[in-house]
Amino acid sequence: MPDSALPNWRDRRFLVLLALGFSAGVPLPLTAFTLRQWMSESNISLTAIGLTALIGLAYSLKFLWAPLLDHVAPPAFRGLGQRRGWLAVIQPTLALAIIALGLTNPAVDPTLTVAVAVVVAFLSASQDIAIDAYRIESLPEREQGYGLACYVWGYRAALLASGAGAFGMAELGGWSFAFVMCAAMIGVGLAAVMAAPERARQTSAAVHGWAARLRIAVVEPFADFLKRRYWFAILAFVALFKLGEALAGIMTVPFYRELGFSRLEVASVSSVFGLFATLLGALTGGWLVAKIGTGRALILTGTTQMLSNLMYVALAFAGHDLRMLFAQVGVENFTDGLADAAFITYLSALTSRSFTATQYALLSSLAAVPLRTLGASSGWLAEMMGWPAFFLMTTAAALPAMGIMLFLLRRLPPREPAADSAIAEAR
Repeated sequence: MPDSALPNWRDRRFLVLLALGFSAGVPLPLTAFTLRQWMSESNISLTAIGLTALIGLAYSLKFLWAPLLDHVAPPAFRGLGQRRGWLAVIQPTLALAIIALGLTNPAVDPTLTVAVAVVVAFLSASQDIAIDAYRIESLPEREQGYGLACYVWGYRAALLASGAGAFGMAELGGWSFAFVMCAAMIGVGLAAVMAAPERARQTSAAVHGWAARLRIAVVEPFADFLKRRYWFAILAFVALFKLGEALAGIMTVPFYRELGFSRLEVASVSSVFGLFATLLGALTGGWLVAKIGTGRALILTGTTQMLSNLMYVALAFAGHDLRMLFAQVGVENFTDGLADAAFITYLSALTSRSFTATQYALLSSLAAVPLRTLGASSGWLAEMMGWPAFFLMTTAAALPAMGIMLFLLRRLPPREPAADSAIAEAR
């Protein structure tokens, strides 16, 4: 255990991850919330707007092209290394795609707008692959929690900038202006790429022939993971850990509306205050990982994340009570940030350094499955059960993952964070 659980925040690596997190967060609202607001103002049908949810499939399927970024040299900027080289290619292309999206007109041709948004989402997911791999490879495990905290701070700030911030920019200069300004924000990440050190990677020996390359890039990362003890339990835990949060989170907007909270009240509580609570939670989670280790931090933060859903039950009984809304949003966002720091540190430790991008893309994609599949049933469940019973059910939905987690931590305890060498794999 290090003498101090606090890192040197002037360390260039943490500042780089803060900037890379910002760059990663910019595109997401532009293909989701911000885009839907723009289409709504353009009088696009609700059915068409609802189909924009499919744009986000790129984030769930990114493991399919992660092997390319893991093993194929970038087409330019090779002197920057594998991760930075790919980011230097992807980020300018992403900025141009965002500008192109802003130059479309959904009122005239919504199909073109959605098509360009799909390109933006694909490039954004590709950027995520390279950034996640760089983050894992550039820090020892004892600093992964802090690295993740810096990433989350940047990411959440970007969500605010390209979400609510884009609305303000659209008021000043129209939607095209807003998208151009958001594209310029990607420059923060590009500057970080140029300033970041490239960490040496463990790679396989040079091979020749497409069959051998395909085997190393695609087959070996998944085969390597399937050789691990209890691999199925690991995948089940990753898929179920966010289930309760996903079921509850999708229903927050209609829940608040039914309780009588206005848009202004919800916005004032969930935006700045909610963002601050999440960032504080992520920072505290990073401190916990460094202080007590990944395993203990995962148990503590997973428990608080599960119990935080009970605040919805309390709010359901309190009704239109602004103080209770502040309490519910604060507790939920803080515990989510807390759990994210430990959970993503755990996911990072599961990856082999020879296949970082591919294996992490697989795990992070799997973690999003409940939101895009089982989460679709949340409306039906809430309507059938009523709000208090529904949110009690979302609390209980976290229990299977907690049971699997305890089993895995007993059978495959994560490394203590004091070690600086490469993360040992569970075989």
